[in-house]
Amino acid sequence: MNNPVTDTEKLAFKKRLRDKCIALIEQRIVAAANAVTNAQAAANAEEKSSAGDKYETSRAMSHLEKDMQARQLAANREELQALSTIACLSLYDSATAGSFIQCELCSFFIAAGLGKINFEGRDIYLISPNAPVAKALFNKKQGSVISFNKKEMVIMVIF
Repeated sequence: MNNPVTDTEKLAFKKRLRDKCIALIEQRIVAAANAVTNAQAAANAEEKSSAGDKYETSRAMSHLEKDMQARQLAANREELQALSTIACLSLYDSATAGSFIQCELCSFFIAAGLGKINFEGRDIYLISPNAPVAKALFNKKQGSVISFNKKEMVIMVIF
């Protein structure tokens, strides 16, 4: 995909990108909620056997799984809430939360820590504003050079 040129194109691109982030988080929320339900059902379904320790161990493992999935569910809900507070639909001339940054080697969207995705034909790293690379990018402008993971990158575009 070519870079959006006009302000309208840039805002439309960022809206689609933000919507993709929301959809990814919502998918994770559904998956975690289902996993919590399944882990609880597994714990409830354990039948007491003559080997009592086996029953207790299996039940404990199911509860641990449920607790882990519940923490994941809470983290995803927090991520969605945090994303909703970021002004993604504004244009920026320096890197900040809500900005899209294209470097020579890769692109970043500082909004939610969801990892690398392929979006509209380009690889984009969806990063949290608290991520180390986001902190390295903050307040940098087009033409700035950043160093991250022993690589120097020139910022080509920010919006």
